[in-house]
Amino acid sequence: MQVISAGQVDAVLNFPDLIETLAAGFAAPFEMPARQMLELAPAQGHDCLALLPAWTDRLIALKAFTYLPGNAANGEPVLHAQVLVFDRRNGRPLAQLEGRSITRWRTAAVSALATRLLARPDARRLLLLGSGALAAPLVQAHLSVRPLDEVLIWGRRPAQVAARIEALQTQGCAARLLAAEDLSTAQRAADVIVAATGSGEPLVFGEHVSPGCHVDLLGNHRPDQRECDTALVQRARIYVDSRANVMREAGELIIPMQQGLLDADQVRGELADLCRMARPPQREPGTITLFKSVGTALADLLCSQLVLARLGLIES
Repeated sequence: MQVISAGQVDAVLNFPDLIETLAAGFAAPFEMPARQMLELAPAQGHDCLALLPAWTDRLIALKAFTYLPGNAANGEPVLHAQVLVFDRRNGRPLAQLEGRSITRWRTAAVSALATRLLARPDARRLLLLGSGALAAPLVQAHLSVRPLDEVLIWGRRPAQVAARIEALQTQGCAARLLAAEDLSTAQRAADVIVAATGSGEPLVFGEHVSPGCHVDLLGNHRPDQRECDTALVQRARIYVDSRANVMREAGELIIPMQQGLLDADQVRGELADLCRMARPPQREPGTITLFKSVGTALADLLCSQLVLARLGLIES
């Protein structure tokens, strides 16, 4: 069994190819049980072990990750992950891949794929909430699906926002990069809003989001927290990466459902439904679309599959 490092993952992937791999993989047959989030007792700040399985007629993948929020105070990563890949035909183990790199690539690629499918074709201004490790990959991924003119980045630490902007400029980012100073003003001006924060309270508000905007929420995985308010989900046409996972983990939808302000059938479909359509769903003028993602095992499998093919360990 091959052990694949984060450096090897980063060396062989690019967003255009990964996004196409995800689009084809979500459109094809697959099996993906609901992921298991197991609390570690005694839990300190919601420590957990997560298990994400998926399989196709070709591969089986299982991602295991630990989430220990308290690590941040000690300068340690809060998340450690590994992906195990097996041959579906005979069960033979093929590879173990460093999981944080896989997660970073597939999270950004899924976000961009949803934007390609749901945002207006003329979307040119992106607002990104969050200046963490996902910031640069998200900008790069979205630039691969839309010719953005301007990217605004908002974060609670201005110095970190400035560092992300400088790094993207050094990499030759084609869009104009700016720090968003007033969040409500930036939301009103955005064509696409992507939230990738650790906030437990809403940062994106229905009253601030302009008609025709596409909103992508991917930072929150807890049923009692959310990155947007109820007014936004009530205004939006809603899609999710996985109903089974989102309906158990995403406070953006769970909280308004508990309040009796949202019905489960208002979720129009999953990412797989969108990928299987002959053309993206028709947008009426002024429609707000919302995509809520908590992460899927299938995306881990497809990203790992592309890495192994690029390394010559399986057939393309």
